[in-house]
Amino acid sequence: MLTAVGKRPHVPMEKAAFERWLESVSTSFLALSDQQRNQSLDHLISLSGAAQLRHLSNGLEALLKRDFLRLLPLELAFYLLRWLDPQTLLTCCLVCKQWNKVINTCTEVWQSVCRDLGWRIDETIQDAGHWKVVYLKAKLRMKQLNEEDAFETSSLIGHSARVYALYYRDGLLCTGSDDLSAKLWDVRTGQCVYGIQTHTCATVKFDEQKLVTGSFDNTIACWEWSTGAKIQQFRGHTGAVFSIDYNDELDTLVSGSADFTVKVWSLSAGTCVNTLTGHTEWVTKVHLQKSQVESMMHSPGDYILLSVDKYEIKVWPIGCEINCKCLKTLSVSEDRSVCLQPRLQFDGRYIVCCSDLGIYQWDFASFDVIRVIKPQQEPSSLSLLGFGDIFALLFDNHHLYVMDVRTEVIVGRWPLPAYRKSKRGSSFLPGVTSWLNGLDGKNDSGLVFATSMPDHSIHLVLWRENG
Repeated sequence: MLTAVGKRPHVPMEKAAFERWLESVSTSFLALSDQQRNQSLDHLISLSGAAQLRHLSNGLEALLKRDFLRLLPLELAFYLLRWLDPQTLLTCCLVCKQWNKVINTCTEVWQSVCRDLGWRIDETIQDAGHWKVVYLKAKLRMKQLNEEDAFETSSLIGHSARVYALYYRDGLLCTGSDDLSAKLWDVRTGQCVYGIQTHTCATVKFDEQKLVTGSFDNTIACWEWSTGAKIQQFRGHTGAVFSIDYNDELDTLVSGSADFTVKVWSLSAGTCVNTLTGHTEWVTKVHLQKSQVESMMHSPGDYILLSVDKYEIKVWPIGCEINCKCLKTLSVSEDRSVCLQPRLQFDGRYIVCCSDLGIYQWDFASFDVIRVIKPQQEPSSLSLLGFGDIFALLFDNHHLYVMDVRTEVIVGRWPLPAYRKSKRGSSFLPGVTSWLNGLDGKNDSGLVFATSMPDHSIHLVLWRENG
């Protein structure tokens, strides 16, 4: 019987018959090639009405848009997220509430991206939200470094003649001048805290009670801040004293001079207890430091003296014997064709010094050169200010540079004025250096760099507050 429009009425198959038919069709479908399957589906879709197409659309969305982050175990989700770059992670936080929740609970992921940016990680803080905020702050700071917007400048004015000596600690900068004075400045306020009359200062070092100065008049003096009185004088050098260091625990003062010698003094008595010879050039830097490593020549906790001239670094034991012998002499060229710059860093583990060939790092346990950093981009010749596990602070005649030592890439720079040049390296210095081992959101503040200017002022480069 036909209907009024000439079509047979739809008669549903019996359930059993339909199941047999479906099984037979399924078996035949699975035997087809991919192209034949696609043609079969196209044909069925062309025969489908609105109800079937709607059903198909809903089913496909569930099959093709499966939320893997929701379905995976949390450990696997965290593992996958570690492969994403930080910007993609932030974008993923916007996908849905579930994704945002998962990503914001993955502490290791955010710690990892912070570490990649040179941030110091406190493993005791396991709050992922904290590290996400730290990442955003770190990203801003690195952007500021890259865009020459991380620092600001100021000046200290008060000396009436050239300033040759600078020393910084705990927010205070000491300056020694040819105007026969030394001044102590609060870097934050720019105010002079103390000023005392001295001799011509080639080098200075201070603590809370005293100031020690090395002079072009071949002497060293110790002064009391509170009264300005000279409480000790050290005579014995026959050339200008370019560098000093002292240790109250050892009651020891060491000095390097233009007379090619290093002298060891009793800090309290003012007497010379030893004169170390072997240098054939001006001794421009001396440095006292405890060893932190073991070797055949020294043990952890031993006090070590390093002295530097134009070509060599000499290593001496201190506090063991009066007539100490040089443990080791380091250089970057056997024929003295390459000069060392008059700056040295020694933390008890590594010795770092700069030359025209690059930045050299020696392992203090073996005295082997373990690394030479040669800038791969302009400028190719840089001087060293500070060297850490993550960053190095460098400079040339025109700019201050921040290098990521892990990649040896310059990540920031800052223009410098025409500062006073010094062959002994005493007219410029770094400020706070703890950030070189990793930023932490607190150590990127205060003084970065100070240098004396031709007009006798002090030019300061400081961290700009990280908004």
